[in-house]
Amino acid sequence: MGMRVDNYVSPEEKKQVDEKRIKMLKIFSKVATVMNILMYVSYFPQIISNFSGHPVNWLQPAVAMVNATLWTGYGWLKTYKDWPIIISNVPGIFFGAVTFITVFIH
Repeated sequence: MGMRVDNYVSPEEKKQVDEKRIKMLKIFSKVATVMNILMYVSYFPQIISNFSGHPVNWLQPAVAMVNATLWTGYGWLKTYKDWPIIISNVPGIFFGAVTFITVFIH
């Protein structure tokens, strides 16, 4: 069997998952979502620096914006939407774009 590219599992292949594992994964996804959002919110100082006439390098926020867009698309296009991935990367699209744009508008 090759690598799966989605999270769909046919009823015949479904396995019983331990409740403890499910609980741990839910906590893990919430913590990872919050940390990812905080990572993108940390662009505030760069945005302020851009508006203050001290522009930062444009490459990192541009790459972060593209990366967040790709991950958001991946989470959205899966058979079952992967909300932790979507929610945690949407701020990256916004803050990456704002940071990138403000590099050139100072």
